[in-house]
Amino acid sequence: MDIAYTVAGFAVGAIVGLTGVGGGSLMTPLLVLLFGIHPSVAVGTDLLYAAITKAGGTVAHNLKGTVDWKITGSLAAGSLPAAVLTLFIIGTYFPGGIGGASHIISVSLGVALVLTAIALIFRHRIQAFSLSHHGAERDPRVTTTLTVITGFILGVLVSISSVGAGALGVTALFFLYPRMASVRIVGSDIAHAVPLTLVAGLGHWWLGSVDWSLLGSLLIGSLPGIWLGSHISAKVPEKFLRPALAVMLVLVGTKLIAH
Repeated sequence: MDIAYTVAGFAVGAIVGLTGVGGGSLMTPLLVLLFGIHPSVAVGTDLLYAAITKAGGTVAHNLKGTVDWKITGSLAAGSLPAAVLTLFIIGTYFPGGIGGASHIISVSLGVALVLTAIALIFRHRIQAFSLSHHGAERDPRVTTTLTVITGFILGVLVSISSVGAGALGVTALFFLYPRMASVRIVGSDIAHAVPLTLVAGLGHWWLGSVDWSLLGSLLIGSLPGIWLGSHISAKVPEKFLRPALAVMLVLVGTKLIAH
């Protein structure tokens, strides 16, 4: 079964390299629906998987100067306390701890996947809407406050479902910073995902919902998969790939909600 996990890691890594969509949107539902992994273990393991894989992306973006650390810091100011608070509440007040919250995790994951699909399809329209409705620059203090609030929402969602730090975070930033270059928004979002997924992943480890052997098997496959996907991404038409991925996410998300 370890080989199957490695193959799954390679496939997800390749898709992430092709589309830039966060691995949580694909890896967690794959572990739950295909391999029968308990939802809490799938989420906890995937969070640490994301922290490790996105750390390399953060280094690369930082070397290119495409990380806005002020935006990253504002997101983290909301998301990190939210992650700690969310996992504390689940671990303290849910019967059976994180394991007893499997239903809410499955439903949250399904909802997050559907929202991710919507974000994939309407990202450019959301950016255009923000540009057309904010001809004058928004008050920087208001934008910073909204960024912190966005981080808080992402912190709750990511801690429960492991989904949201990728497509949802990028879409929110496109709305809040419509004039910022896309590569800088993506770089800032990836940089923010590292501490968020690390804190949330360590929280899941503390609650006993991380499978270290599974994590290792996934990483062995995903790292070369990401490398391959990123190198052939220019040859695959995005206008076909992203809608197909969005449809898949909606189907999987709906199944998880009804699971």
